[in-house]
Amino acid sequence: MRKAGKHWDVLVLGLLALGVIVGVMAYDRGLIANAEPEGNAAALYTPKEQPQAGDPVAADEVEAPKLKTFEPQLNDPHLRQQTFPKPLEPGVVHLGNGAALGGKRPFPSDNAWNQTVDHLPVDALSAIYIDSIGREKSLFPAFGSALWEGAPVGIPYYIVSKDQPKVPIHYEAYGHESDPGPYPIPPDAQIEGHPGTEGDRHVIIVDRDNWKLYELFRAFKVADGQLWRAESGAIFSMATNDKRTEGWTSADAAGLPIFPGLVRYDEVMELKEIKHALRFTISKTRRAYVPPASHWASRSDNPRLPPLGMRVRLKASFDISSFPPEAQVILTCLKKYGMILADNGSDWYVTGAPDPRWDDDAIHSIKKVKGSDFEVIQMEGMVTE
Repeated sequence: MRKAGKHWDVLVLGLLALGVIVGVMAYDRGLIANAEPEGNAAALYTPKEQPQAGDPVAADEVEAPKLKTFEPQLNDPHLRQQTFPKPLEPGVVHLGNGAALGGKRPFPSDNAWNQTVDHLPVDALSAIYIDSIGREKSLFPAFGSALWEGAPVGIPYYIVSKDQPKVPIHYEAYGHESDPGPYPIPPDAQIEGHPGTEGDRHVIIVDRDNWKLYELFRAFKVADGQLWRAESGAIFSMATNDKRTEGWTSADAAGLPIFPGLVRYDEVMELKEIKHALRFTISKTRRAYVPPASHWASRSDNPRLPPLGMRVRLKASFDISSFPPEAQVILTCLKKYGMILADNGSDWYVTGAPDPRWDDDAIHSIKKVKGSDFEVIQMEGMVTE
């Protein structure tokens, strides 16, 4: 009887322990499911089909029908953000949303984003690639000071110090190709497209002191920022030229960092010079990529379609003298550094960060530039398998 009683005690203790484990797991699931401030975002959440290398499903074909061409209400004071970043101070990297970098450039000077391309030869298939995107389609600035459907136009970023607490990341789609958390994300970090639940919902964090970049794709804040869930994420050391593993995505389809390709207010309006390539999207890409990209996002083998990582530049003969000063800064950059194809999206959309100080009328003048005004830089090292 004592022996049987002993077994009974062990059984009871075991059941109690199991109950505790189940309770903890249920709490964790509840924490992940109840994203804030979207409320029922978990029910609305549908992962974007961003294929891995070799995956037969194409993000361009899945996403293209859902794309929206937006025309923000320009210069409406009621639509502008109220938080203004500090003015640029040379050599000082400020903290906060959309803060100035003081002239410091992400990644080494010989990084692909920072290399000039105005002297490089044109690709033999340049005309074919330009035709496939659209010669008569306009360049479009996907950034500004206005709001679109309640969200700032552009991809926001937040600069933090080394003391910023890190929070765990729960991946729901591409965790096997993502860098695990924790990430130093402040609770008030802006999410691209928020408060909407659709779209890429990028979150970009720059660690000023460790000079690291943290980026998330399809990010949702959970429990006031105690946890974040996302489809994919990537961490980059901006002091090195380290790349993603071949075949891996990042927070961008091409496996590239997003932040170094943004048009930023501090560069355009305060430094009056952009010293890096810009990021752009098109609607249909090939199942291929070229350096510096590491990933494709298409199931089409059509050789007339551009691969991710393709770089274009504005033709040297294009006259920019009639454009506003801020537009001239952007167009000069496109002649000298060009722009890199980083994701599937609307054709000829060049990406920037939102800022309440942008003059949207001046920025939108670049829509006078057409696809025919660009040429493709010679590509090498294309990966198709």
